[in-house]
Amino acid sequence: MVMPLSLSLTSTFAHFHFSFSLKTSLFLRRARVNLPLYPRRSTRTRISFACGASSMEESPSSLDSLTHRLSTHTLQSHSKKKLHLLDWDHSFVKELPSDPRTDSFPREVLHACYTKVSPSAEVDDPQLVAWSEPVADLLDLDHKEFERPDFPHIFSGATPLVGALPYAQCYGGHQFGMWAGQLGDGRAITLGEILNSESERWELQLKGAGKTPYSRFADGLAVLRSSIREFLCSEAMHHLGIPTTRALCLVTTGKLVTRDMFYDGNPKEEPGAIVCRVAQSFLRFGSYQIHASRGEEDLGIVRDLADYAIRHHFPHIENMSKSEGLSFSTGDEDHSVVDLTSNKYAAWVVEVAERTASLIAKWQGVGFTHGVLNTDNMSILGLTIDYGPFGFLDAFDPSFTPNTTDLPGRRYCFANQPDIGLWNLAQFTTTLSAAQLINEKEANYAMERYGTKFMDEYQAIMTKKLGLPKYNKQLISKLLSNMAVDKVDYTNFFRTLSNIKADTSIPDDELLIPLKSVLLDIGNERKEAWTSWLKAYIHELSTSDISDDQRKASMNSVNPKFILRNYLCQTAIDAAEIGDFSEVRRLLKLVEHPFDEQPGMEKYARLPPAWAYRPGVCMLSCSS
Repeated sequence: MVMPLSLSLTSTFAHFHFSFSLKTSLFLRRARVNLPLYPRRSTRTRISFACGASSMEESPSSLDSLTHRLSTHTLQSHSKKKLHLLDWDHSFVKELPSDPRTDSFPREVLHACYTKVSPSAEVDDPQLVAWSEPVADLLDLDHKEFERPDFPHIFSGATPLVGALPYAQCYGGHQFGMWAGQLGDGRAITLGEILNSESERWELQLKGAGKTPYSRFADGLAVLRSSIREFLCSEAMHHLGIPTTRALCLVTTGKLVTRDMFYDGNPKEEPGAIVCRVAQSFLRFGSYQIHASRGEEDLGIVRDLADYAIRHHFPHIENMSKSEGLSFSTGDEDHSVVDLTSNKYAAWVVEVAERTASLIAKWQGVGFTHGVLNTDNMSILGLTIDYGPFGFLDAFDPSFTPNTTDLPGRRYCFANQPDIGLWNLAQFTTTLSAAQLINEKEANYAMERYGTKFMDEYQAIMTKKLGLPKYNKQLISKLLSNMAVDKVDYTNFFRTLSNIKADTSIPDDELLIPLKSVLLDIGNERKEAWTSWLKAYIHELSTSDISDDQRKASMNSVNPKFILRNYLCQTAIDAAEIGDFSEVRRLLKLVEHPFDEQPGMEKYARLPPAWAYRPGVCMLSCSS
């Protein structure tokens, strides 16, 4: 099923700025009108191509503060657990329907949310490449556990983790706008759920751990290069303040994996690796779509999955009361009302919509492009999930896509991400409607809320990035247009912009001096364009009573100095493939503090070198 791409959240990107028109219910009806749910399922198994992305503390000022820190550290140490003492729960396995078979033979799995299957990747002297102590803290895991000799064997799946109950999830999805049928965890095996001391639920998942029933023709394995990228970017995104799945550790398997990176008939052997991913849930839009696609007999599973998600991950919705007054006008001609307290599923899908909108607004703010925004890569929790081909903008280019598979149509390019989020949400609401969990007005209201939330978040983000006293659409639109014309580095420009003084008396010929390091090789005509913009920008700043120093600090708290540029990943990959993991660990520490100056690390903020634009560095395929 192909949904018309006239579903457009963005009325224009001609000036490289988002301009939304979600004011009428007519638009929202166009988003959903005459949507067939899914193609009739063939009696044959459907096979389809699938794309998978420190600074020192201050010294204590007194003996008392030192004593307090030591006592706090002691208390925290006592709460840390060994691997065999982790508190497992396994609600997903206990509460949802299971595949009666437990083999990993590729097949269509019907009437089930998962298949119990154990890791099967072969290992030979596996090595621990890197680990995240902040993620270990989420699990209450003792940091000394990383020193265990058997740690790499456990997190490669070669040695079972005590208490785990591994499974692979069943899901489907739309890939590049086309319904792809059953997809599922083809190389990811969830070990189960950990409850930490805060009663938070965290799933542990090994990616690259071997075949599952959802592997199709693939081997269920992962290579070191893609695993390094996923491990580092999971943590980089979190420290940028962007919701994401996390990564506990990365191990090599000691075995080689054959991959044709460019699909050009030239496969080669690469080192194998496994990432332990961590998230409160790995449920995706496609987790619901697959069951709705199979007709009446499986619609009950859609409801079961919705109930499960609300119970464990949206409990506040379960506890709503009429007194909360969550009733909203739909804006229709009949002035009808959507009452979210009368239908928990409607309240739920609205929150999913708003989380998704907020996530994508944050992507746009930091210049992140996901690369493979299929519905099976959309988290119901509003997390960045599945790091295949991804990239942060270097030179500002709204049409940038890091995915070679996406080049012909650039469906998932940077500028399209807000629209694709809405398109994917429409598929999700269609699924819930088919299961009679929400009605048309509730579905349309969820999409309307997506548009409103995105605009609110995006405008707030851009206003903070520029240090403006209030949102100024014309000023921001002109800035992004200038940046696109001159291919200005997205990250470095906003970081450098904080050096501008709110002084309207600065002579025109001196205005560009603070930006000379980011406005490179521009002619006189473009200098005039930038000077004109800067005069308008400084005038806007001058209307605020915030000092230049205050504004600089505020801007630097939202504009990172360091991002995980693709060439930095590649440098770490090249070293790791010959057994040197130091650069992976150095990059991990770098991205844990993206807004700090980090003296001595300045080279990591530089523009990409010429070699960074070769295929396999700046752009990647879905193969990993």
